[in-house]
Amino acid sequence: MTLREILHAKGHVVHTIGLAATLEDVVQSLVGHNCGSLVVCDTDPPVRGKMVGIVTERDILKAVASRQGPLSGVRVADVMTRDVATGTPTDTVEDTMGLMTELRIRHLPVVEDGQLLGLVSIGDVVKMQHDRLTMENHYLKSYLQG
Repeated sequence: MTLREILHAKGHVVHTIGLAATLEDVVQSLVGHNCGSLVVCDTDPPVRGKMVGIVTERDILKAVASRQGPLSGVRVADVMTRDVATGTPTDTVEDTMGLMTELRIRHLPVVEDGQLLGLVSIGDVVKMQHDRLTMENHYLKSYLQG
């Protein structure tokens, strides 16, 4: 199982935001899209922009904890994660689980030839692994009983 298969099943939609947006904008977008992260692009509006970072719920909490001021006064560019770990479509689910666990991240952009293809969450990866193991278990039981 690969990240390509996860993206094929879940889709390639990636929610983005521009560098000049505020954390208030981020919160509204996260809530509106019911997601936990936004890819930050270098253009505003962020359509077809280059990925320059990611902003997550954790980044918002860090900004609040450091008392940087109201969310409406804090720019995405000041709190986003710039050194973004990425995956490729050919990465396996097992390798991706290991990477995400090691780095303690919950969202991983999938990139191929500099093009952002999608975003997988740790939930997507765990679900795919669970589905695979459930199917494998079913076939093994059928084989043993048959």
